[in-house]
Amino acid sequence: MGWHMGVRVLSIGTISICLVPALDCAQAQTASGGSEVLPAIEVVAPPTTSTRPAARPARGSTAPRATQNVRRVLVYPTAPTPTARSGMDVDKVPAAINAVGAAQIARTDSLNVAVALQQQIPGVVLSDTTGNPFMPDVQFRGFVASPVSGTPQGLAVYQNGMRINEAFGDTVHWDLIPTAAIRSVTIVTNNPAFGLNALGGAVNVLMKDGFNYKGAEINTMGGSFGRIQSSAQYGQQFGNWSVYGALEGVRDNGYRNFSESAIRRFYGDVGYRTDSSEFHLNVGVAKNNFGAAAAVPVELLQKYWGATYTTPQTTDNRVAYANLTGKVEVTPTWTLEGSARVRAFRQKTVDGNPTETEPCGADPALLCFNDDTSPANGLNGVQLANPFPADAVLGQIDRTSTRSTTTGATLQATNTDQLFGHNNQFMVGTSFDSGVTRFGASAELGTIGSNYVVNGSGIFLGPSGSPISIGPVSLRATNRYTGIYALDTFDVTDAFSISGGGRFNHANIVLQDLIGTDLNGNHTFSRFNPMIGGTYKITPELTAYAGYSEANRAPTPLELACADPARPCIAAAFLIADPPLKQVVSRTIEAGFRGTRELNIGTLGWKVGAFRATNADDILAIPSPELQGFGYFQNVGRTRRQGIEAQVNLTSKTLQLYASYALVDARFLDPLTLDSNSPFADADGKIQVLPGNRIPAIPRNRFKVGVDYSITDAFKVGGDALFVGSQYFVGDESNQAARLPGYSVFNLHTSYQINKTFQIYGRVDNVFDNRYSVYGTFFERDDIPNFTNGGAEFTDARSVSPARPRAFYAGLKATF
Repeated sequence: MGWHMGVRVLSIGTISICLVPALDCAQAQTASGGSEVLPAIEVVAPPTTSTRPAARPARGSTAPRATQNVRRVLVYPTAPTPTARSGMDVDKVPAAINAVGAAQIARTDSLNVAVALQQQIPGVVLSDTTGNPFMPDVQFRGFVASPVSGTPQGLAVYQNGMRINEAFGDTVHWDLIPTAAIRSVTIVTNNPAFGLNALGGAVNVLMKDGFNYKGAEINTMGGSFGRIQSSAQYGQQFGNWSVYGALEGVRDNGYRNFSESAIRRFYGDVGYRTDSSEFHLNVGVAKNNFGAAAAVPVELLQKYWGATYTTPQTTDNRVAYANLTGKVEVTPTWTLEGSARVRAFRQKTVDGNPTETEPCGADPALLCFNDDTSPANGLNGVQLANPFPADAVLGQIDRTSTRSTTTGATLQATNTDQLFGHNNQFMVGTSFDSGVTRFGASAELGTIGSNYVVNGSGIFLGPSGSPISIGPVSLRATNRYTGIYALDTFDVTDAFSISGGGRFNHANIVLQDLIGTDLNGNHTFSRFNPMIGGTYKITPELTAYAGYSEANRAPTPLELACADPARPCIAAAFLIADPPLKQVVSRTIEAGFRGTRELNIGTLGWKVGAFRATNADDILAIPSPELQGFGYFQNVGRTRRQGIEAQVNLTSKTLQLYASYALVDARFLDPLTLDSNSPFADADGKIQVLPGNRIPAIPRNRFKVGVDYSITDAFKVGGDALFVGSQYFVGDESNQAARLPGYSVFNLHTSYQINKTFQIYGRVDNVFDNRYSVYGTFFERDDIPNFTNGGAEFTDARSVSPARPRAFYAGLKATF
């Protein structure tokens, strides 16, 4: 009855793959190293000339494939389910299709999946607020998934159905995802089923297993800036069982001082399946260390491209997780699937900064905080004596520790019975996630040397400031997120399908101050988010789509604990008070066309679409004009992100060519008065934001192009280019300062298949050694002297994150 999802196929025709623009037409995963892009399934083709359901062959039937009337379908995720065989026929998705497969990830020669997302998805661009390329901000349509605590997050991210937005700040640590083990990544829009944070969409990462990857591969690459990276993966099927494992390691000295990286990751999967069920247990661990050089004053950068400002800045990330997933075909038309997971995340940061601690005006033998009269106290509450020389430049080393344990479960039922004689897919599900976080922070006073390194003194700050603006923190935060969702897709005709549904989200966040009571709080947020959309297949080669959806984001524990303008927090770390924030609600509409066409020179795929997302009660991180490095979170009214996306790709046996353009127009819609460190701020450190001002750090234009050409069956060459437009500096919400200039970067790569087993390859990144910056903000010019200019005061308030200079890499890959 209806149409039934059967076994996954391991050979996909070129035409099938190219139904989805922007996807390469690689063959399915084999031991020789090819890989499929989207999960493909076999289905019994539904009737097209009769309203009576076609008879379904019995399980285990030996009837030939033609007799069973089997067709191949590419599926696109419709909910954060863990199995690749779930989802919707891609032709019926009422939203833009954005997907990256294992072959496209491998083509980047990077163990950082964000690089492939930027290269292949029109609306994605990477920003670098940390100064380390392995910890990027991934921005899609102006919404961000960032590893930086305090960045308002706008994308939900799932790995095999497990939510990996960390519990405390909804941060996303891309470095923890084992890149070699990724089967596909999709960015899903117009779908509230993905729960909280999916304001701009959801990133859905599916991993490999021994059923879809068979063989072994060892891949090692090295090159500029001390980079050496290696990965190994193995997968095999043994009857109804499968095993898969991937191990990765990276060492990189970085192109800036103190920006080294060390990455160690493992992912494993054990699977079991029959004709009617499939179960997997996948586990992962990672231990990564980074030097995060962050933004640097442009005056220092003009003297040396590898310059840094106030170090040390280090991050230590660790994760361990286990995810048990299952799918059972209860009847030919009812399928149950679910998952249960546990995830332990640990992070420690060390951050050297300027300090607001200074000798007191009345008695320089004592220390004061933020002015020369308010005492700077020690941990015992007693004012600190001043042990530093009179000519010392004071700083502080801020340390944070975050320990989160999250557990969760998902259960979903899918039905494919026909409705009124028409094909119909109905899905209903529920999810629950619970997180417990222990957060701690401390500040150690020190002195800043001429190399901008902060040397600790062993003296720690206690509660200080008027009102208290700093001090040790010990906080316990509990998140409980519950969701119930339902979606239905109904075929009105063979060409016209409509989808509708929604999700109810309930979030409860409890804060417990383990030192005092200022951070205590109990917050509850709930909302129902609807969606509706449709697709119309105008011709077999042309499909139109349109949809409307809503999504919400609850304030994170970090934001709730740092939302008082009178009591800002340092670097989103030292939490001071617990005033309420409103949840963010986003309403999105999008529409467009997509299609494919067979040409003499290959398969042409294309798409063009437009979107508009309006946020109500958006949350913004506001810098304090009085305390350098301090800030707070504030609802800023309505904001809007709108634009167009267009992409075309041409694929043949010897040539793969793609090009895309995205315009993202992000603006404030309400008048605002904000604190800012902008040089255009008034005497009180405030700027006036008018409706229509552009949101900083979101470039308006991005253009991408890439080509791969097989000179012979063994020898391939290719290249890609990225053009990104200008953007406003963070802190310039009033759009008064000059913008951060746009940039262009060109990369080349080549490979040679020596024999069936060995391949050598090489690449050159930033071929023309273009010196550009991807992020800009402002800093307090008078906090620390410009030691490179004889100790004079800095004259330029701009601070930027420089991009990587030209780099050369070469590698060897062995496939068995």
